[in-house]
Amino acid sequence: MRIPFTKAHGAANDFLLTWRNEAPPTGRVEASIALCNRHTGIGADGWLLVSRSKEVDGEIQLYNSDGSEAEISGNGTRCAAAFLVDVGLASDTVRIRTGAGVKVLRLIERRGLSFVFDMNMGCPQFPEGGQTTLDLSARPVAATIVDVGNPQCVIQVPDFDFDWVTMGAEIERHPRFPRRTNVSFVRRMDDHTLDVRFFERGAGQTQSSGTGSTGAAAAALRLGLVNSPVTVRTPAGPLQLRQIEGEIYLAGPAQIIGGGEFYF
Repeated sequence: MRIPFTKAHGAANDFLLTWRNEAPPTGRVEASIALCNRHTGIGADGWLLVSRSKEVDGEIQLYNSDGSEAEISGNGTRCAAAFLVDVGLASDTVRIRTGAGVKVLRLIERRGLSFVFDMNMGCPQFPEGGQTTLDLSARPVAATIVDVGNPQCVIQVPDFDFDWVTMGAEIERHPRFPRRTNVSFVRRMDDHTLDVRFFERGAGQTQSSGTGSTGAAAAALRLGLVNSPVTVRTPAGPLQLRQIEGEIYLAGPAQIIGGGEFYF
């Protein structure tokens, strides 16, 4: 079977987008693993199935690169918005239904196939007060638990001179998180800046994360480490976040970079 795709990335967090009716009706877990494989497939952090809707501009279903489903990706949703604008199904304001509800994005800038969107990420929630201690194999670690439409675990660190990828993998599957979790390691730079590294549920280490940046900023704001607006420095570049009446807005890029067919 041939699966058509468009490839896009949001701050180097890359996704393949396929119209739902052009995806295989069965075997989508296996298809997502094959598509996202960086050696034998096209390569991506996730696969987005896009469908039209009468109520909103589009709907998306997200498969991680390991075949698991996720509620939402902030960077992925911006990529879907760019896709919908490019095909003429949306314009300056884009409403997309995700597994975490309807998200509204505002187009700030477009240059060809490069876009910048401002996205309402919603009001973060802090289950059980947010603060907990995780017993890890090396040592106990203090963490902040945040729900931004998907689960986030935020760890404060003084630097990144340790094996945070291995720690992220352990935290992702910690018994505290029966459905696994995304992990962000956060270093405070100043009153408005965070330096962050990401280990995403179902994808592993990524260059950036929209929901991870939202969770990191939300935790830092709650703990009084920073004030709004917040710049989150990722390995792929900065993302801009601000908090208004409890809701967090994220401004960031999305770029369409190619397309074709995958022989599944």
